[in-house]
Amino acid sequence: MQATAYSYDPETRSGQVLLDDGTPVPFDAAAFDAGALRLLRPGQRVRIETEGEGAARRITLVTLHTF
Repeated sequence: MQATAYSYDPETRSGQVLLDDGTPVPFDAAAFDAGALRLLRPGQRVRIETEGEGAARRITLVTLHTF
């Protein structure tokens, strides 16, 4: 699934992405670390993997979107 980076805190390695429908979804350090990223800037397109549904949905991986 694709999303757009919305916020990122380098101290905690956590932040939020916006899904294409505008829904914000938070991610934690474990999801950020799983993608082996060093930095994330607001506005970057990312690929995410999630588990769960609705309010229980959580991001398990954040990495850069490549074409």
